[in-house]
Amino acid sequence: MTRSEARVTLARAKARLDPLRLYERPVAIEHVRVVSPGWLFRLPWFRRFDGYAMWNLILLRSAELASDEDLVCHELCHVWQMQHHPLRMPLSYLRVGYAHNPYEEEARTAAAASAPPDSMTCPPSRRQH
Repeated sequence: MTRSEARVTLARAKARLDPLRLYERPVAIEHVRVVSPGWLFRLPWFRRFDGYAMWNLILLRSAELASDEDLVCHELCHVWQMQHHPLRMPLSYLRVGYAHNPYEEEARTAAAASAPPDSMTCPPSRRQH
């Protein structure tokens, strides 16, 4: 995945999220990077995910997943959440866990609500963080 391909994918995800107006400011993508460190997803904690967001960094299991617009949209929603709640959002996983985390549910809902009608929005099972 080239940097320009990542920019296009991020711009598409931003175009899906911004109309939802989940937060007072639109998601900022200028400093967001999308990378695919395959080795990371072989570690026990990351094994269950295809994508993972860390502030302005979106990690994908493989470069091919950059074309999965639902996954990138979900992860960009987490970036957006962290832009508004940089400590509360990540710490919420320690407090309430993953499955019923309100930030996780918000990202799933945002990706599904903004998906084109012919999109196959990924199930909430193991796809995203």
